[in-house]
Amino acid sequence: MSQQTKQPTDYGALSTLVTVFFFWGFIAAGNSVFIPFCKHYFHLDQFQSQLIDFAFYTAYYVGALALFAYGAFGGKDLVGKWGYKKSIVYGLLFSALGAAAMILAVQGNSFAGMLLGLFIVALGFSLQQTAAQPFSITLGDPSTGSSRITLGGAINSFGTSIGPLVVALALFGTTASITDDKIASLSLSKVIVLYVGVGALFIAAAALFFFSKKCPPELSLKKQKRPIRPSILY
Repeated sequence: MSQQTKQPTDYGALSTLVTVFFFWGFIAAGNSVFIPFCKHYFHLDQFQSQLIDFAFYTAYYVGALALFAYGAFGGKDLVGKWGYKKSIVYGLLFSALGAAAMILAVQGNSFAGMLLGLFIVALGFSLQQTAAQPFSITLGDPSTGSSRITLGGAINSFGTSIGPLVVALALFGTTASITDDKIASLSLSKVIVLYVGVGALFIAAAALFFFSKKCPPELSLKKQKRPIRPSILY
């Protein structure tokens, strides 16, 4: 009996894919640095300032639940219909829309608008995660699929580690402790530039996925012999 040849890992496509794993950790962790600014700028109490993280992580739950409900009650799998690659592109563009909403909220002095922007960013992440994890399994032999997801998790953790440092450096010019004086002296132009950069990175990543020849043609759940149920792990 001949041994079945293992499918080689597409490392080019995988390297492109793990960029979105980095984004998830980087942006989520950066919120912890952004909270003191919002607390000062919008004159928030402690409870109100924690709504920033609440809005962000609630979007993960809402996004995953909405995708499940769409498939369970609508009879259609949205990610399966679009394909993994296109779903990631749509998710990145949706997150870029959230970054634009945050810029408008800062300019308009609207805390509710800021929460809405963060919610939209995280909704985009929810779609990206639903597609990215099963997509990583298809980029090589199924028996080694968990190792590719683990790699994505490691990159995600790296983004989580450096996110607060980069955001603090971008906003306050230092990674040392953030004092009330530094927060009070922070110009809105820096915050706007930061989220213009974040939105541009989302769009650049979407373009990278859309035009990259490294990523294989559209793979959808319908094309798999054994459909892999997407899940939110990070």
